Amino acid sequence: MFRDKVEVRVEAGDGGRGCVAFRREKYVPRGGPSGGDGGAGGDVVLVVDPNTSHLGHLRQGQIFRAKRGVHGQGSNRHGKAGETIEIPVPAGTEVYDAELSDLLADLASPGDRILIAAGGRGGRGNARFATSTRRAPRIAEDGKPGQHRHLLLELKLIADVGLVGRPNAGKTTLLRHLTASKGKVGAYPFTTLEPNLGILDLGDYTRAVLADVPGLIEGAHRGEGLGLNFLRHIERTRALAVLVDSSAAREEIVEHYQSLCAELEHYNPGLLERPRVLVATKIDLEPDAASLAALRAVADEDNVAYCELSALADEGLESFVVWVRDQVATPPAQSTNRT
Repeated sequence: MFRDKVEVRVEAGDGGRGCVAFRREKYVPRGGPSGGDGGAGGDVVLVVDPNTSHLGHLRQGQIFRAKRGVHGQGSNRHGKAGETIEIPVPAGTEVYDAELSDLLADLASPGDRILIAAGGRGGRGNARFATSTRRAPRIAEDGKPGQHRHLLLELKLIADVGLVGRPNAGKTTLLRHLTASKGKVGAYPFTTLEPNLGILDLGDYTRAVLADVPGLIEGAHRGEGLGLNFLRHIERTRALAVLVDSSAAREEIVEHYQSLCAELEHYNPGLLERPRVLVATKIDLEPDAASLAALRAVADEDNVAYCELSALADEGLESFVVWVRDQVATPPAQSTNRT
């Protein structure tokens, strides 16, 4: 199951206690203190795993507990430190303190890692308290407690191009024809219930990641339909492809595009500042020429790229691929976070 938001609890291990002990050997009548230190508690670390694509391996409310440090022992034997727990997360995971709503980390690249809960320090044994004036101390320290945290993990998919459109605009069909994605396609609205990623081979050892976001309806930025749950997945894309069903009624086709742009702007005004292409889909259904002309005119008015295609009929795909290649070749602009 695709999961892009989950709350978990992490508990680092407590430090082990220090030991109070004295040497007891036949020919060492005044052996002195020999209590060892306790071991440090285990840490909890979040690490980006390139083989993980979502948060489905984590259960809601799951608790990750690191082991405590071993207590110190006599003969100056120090306790073993608790093992560190590593929690794998996908690239694009934002880590929040669930109680304070503070952003703790943004794990965007493979190999990124963060110590999210530190283990407690081990207590010192009585051998550490011996001085020239206090030769037989009978004191030792308790281990310090490890950190406990309640975390909210939120995934924002990282892709080069985000495919945006109303339900049944042809996003998943386009993704299936350009990549090895196996997204569900059906002749009814909201067949896509979770984001799909696909890898487009552009040749010359260059690839582009395309993200298919579930269909947006009017009011998506307020949580209507599926929009609010998945709009965040286009925040990390460097460019947007707005797909419009060209077989729609002539008086609605431009309104569909404008309403999509309005939803994007309401959610995050910075999204419309990114490179954008208006894609007229399903041209194999022979849409009205005036409708296509109206779409082309609004693209010129917005100063965005425009192309027409049919994924099923394999028409016009090359122009879209060329546009994607241009976006991959262009350094990404500074991302704009939602305010």
